[in-house]
Amino acid sequence: MQSKPSRIPDCRCSPQRRRALFTLLGTAATALWAGPSNGQGAGAGHDGAALMCVGTPEQTEGPYFVDEHLNRSDIRSDPVDGSVRPGVSLSLRIRVSGIDSAGCRPLVGATVDIWHCDAQGVYSDVSERRFRTQGSRFLRGYQVTDASGSVRFVTIYPGWYPGRTVHIHFKIRTGPNAARALQWTSQLYFDDTITDQAHRHVAYPGRAGPRTRNGGDDIFQDGGRSLMLALSGAADGYDARFNAGLKLPS
Repeated sequence: MQSKPSRIPDCRCSPQRRRALFTLLGTAATALWAGPSNGQGAGAGHDGAALMCVGTPEQTEGPYFVDEHLNRSDIRSDPVDGSVRPGVSLSLRIRVSGIDSAGCRPLVGATVDIWHCDAQGVYSDVSERRFRTQGSRFLRGYQVTDASGSVRFVTIYPGWYPGRTVHIHFKIRTGPNAARALQWTSQLYFDDTITDQAHRHVAYPGRAGPRTRNGGDDIFQDGGRSLMLALSGAADGYDARFNAGLKLPS
C-alpha cells in the first residue's frame, strides 16, 4: 500500500537540521556522484553548464507529498484516466551538484521528485477540507539524474492556494544501492511579476482574495531567495532552470 501524506502544516526547517541533512545526504550519495573535480569552487559538467557550488537551503516537505513511484518526465496528465491538467506550459530542468573541499561534481543516479498544485490550487491524491482528489496522480513524477546531474520535466505553471506563494516542491533521494536511504527536500519559487503574467491565462480562475506573494510567505523567508527559478519565455510557455548544490562531507 502506498504511503499517504501526513496532515501537518508547512513549517520552517532550522539551519541546524539543514546542515545535518546536507551531511547525511552526502554520506549516502558519495558513491553516486561522478565526473572530474576541477579543484576549485566552480566548474562545468558533461553538458558544459556551470555546476552549483553553493549549498542550496532545504525547506519543509509540506503536507502533500505522496510517493507515487511515477517515473516520467511529462507530469501534466493523470495516468488514471489520461486527462491533462490545463495551464501555461512549463519546461523545468533541475541540475544537482555534490560539493566537497575539492570542488563540485554532478550528482549522478539520484532520484528527483517534483509535485505541485494545478491552476486552481489543487493537489492530486490527497483529501482535505478544500478538495478531495484521492486516487488521482496528476502533477507528480520523478526522474533520475543523468551524467550531468540533470533531470527534465514538462509540467504547467502552478496556481496558488491561500497562505502560500506560488511554488514547486522537489525531493532528491539517493539510489536504492546507496549505503543509507536518505533524502533532501526543498521548494522552488517564481518571480511575482512573471506569475502575474502567467496567471492571466484562462486556465487560472479569478479567486476571492489576493494571492500571497513571495514577500508575504513565511516559508519563502527561510532561504527562498536562493530557490528562485531562472525563467525565460512568454505567456504561452516558460523554460525554467535551477541548479541545486548539496554539501558532501570532506
